[in-house]
Amino acid sequence: MATEAKDSGGYRDILRAPHALRLLTGTLVGRLPNGTGPIAVVLFVRSEGGSYSLAGGLTAAYGIATAVGQPLLGRAVDLKGQPRVQLPAALVSALGMIALAVAGISPLVLAYAAVVVAGLFTPPLEGGLRALWPSVLGREERVHRAYALDAVAQEVMFTVGPLLVTLLVALWSPAAALLVINVLGVLGALSVVLSEPSRAWRSEPREAHWLGALRSPGLLALLGSFFFVGLALGSITVAGLAYADDRGNEAAYGWLMAALGLGALVGGVLYGARRWAGAPERRLRVIVGLLALGYLPLTLTPGVGAMTALAALSGVFLAPALACGFIVVDRHAPTGTVTEAFSWLVTTFGVGAALGSAVAGPVVELAGTTAGFAVASAGGLVALLVLLATGRVLMAPGRGVRHAVSAVAADAARTEKNTRPSENDRNGAVEPGFSARLQA
Repeated sequence: MATEAKDSGGYRDILRAPHALRLLTGTLVGRLPNGTGPIAVVLFVRSEGGSYSLAGGLTAAYGIATAVGQPLLGRAVDLKGQPRVQLPAALVSALGMIALAVAGISPLVLAYAAVVVAGLFTPPLEGGLRALWPSVLGREERVHRAYALDAVAQEVMFTVGPLLVTLLVALWSPAAALLVINVLGVLGALSVVLSEPSRAWRSEPREAHWLGALRSPGLLALLGSFFFVGLALGSITVAGLAYADDRGNEAAYGWLMAALGLGALVGGVLYGARRWAGAPERRLRVIVGLLALGYLPLTLTPGVGAMTALAALSGVFLAPALACGFIVVDRHAPTGTVTEAFSWLVTTFGVGAALGSAVAGPVVELAGTTAGFAVASAGGLVALLVLLATGRVLMAPGRGVRHAVSAVAADAARTEKNTRPSENDRNGAVEPGFSARLQA
């Protein structure tokens, strides 16, 4: 993968753009309930005297409901705009978790109903932010860098979020943690939807089709690959716990997970610091191949120090894979479905991670910890094979539908027309075909 010279502005150029820091921060805070929901629910159920089975059942119900709700709400955002969907959804989702915190786990029907409502109405802030970047940042290379920054910020949230829940539990109670996290989530969503870019954003007209974004063959190919990337990541969470148990060292699990997140953070920072030449579909194949290769050494299960180093190495290509995947989603999303398309990526990745955890458990019990880590490597390998098998479909957008316009020309044309960039208008296609103005 050839690279061009670094842009002088770097990430600071992104964060200094009007509204960018507010949108990124608001989105991360707004996603705290979803990012910390499973651990918060488990701690709450245990504090109420519930079993691990009940905690797992409620967490699973929450995850499944979220997976179902994200693309549906994403489609609603594309049709109705962000404020009319994101804020009401955030309020209803928060009310679901608040109901659980107030009513407790009895009766069980009410507890399950509360987490299902909370999951179904989790606002698609993640997809919404990626739909806003073009209008906020304009130039293509800045949007690319914002995708990388977005992936890095996710790693920070998934590291800081659980620590925040643990602190709230220590200072007050698990119920208070649920309440505070969800109030913060609403405030984050409110900050986003009250911003000028969110209020002004409108999706392009879309073709009426019941499949929505899923009518794009290229998007389906990408989702199939990231399902297995999610499976790989989910299996590591279980295999890592088994490794810690084998070593009789509970702290080892925390070290492994922290190292995995740190590796992803470093990889995302380095990836986003450069402009990359060539089609992102080809680049994604290389990154996913390296991701699968990075999981393979985990099967050696050496001592805790070496294993921690291997975990960090295995995480290096995760954030770059996500950042590159975001670009590919944008290129393949049918016109008017960008938020829904990004939401499908979130859903697919999450379902894959859940299945990976479910598969790794029995594998570890039957064949041991090494086999559990082998599931991760196998998941990465299958993700690569999906990309290779669907290469022709993924490269299809580059054929006859691109507009090679320089950044200066695009800016000049927009100024003459006195218009703002739309959701998919990328100033100056340095990388051929960077546009979501595509019909599936």
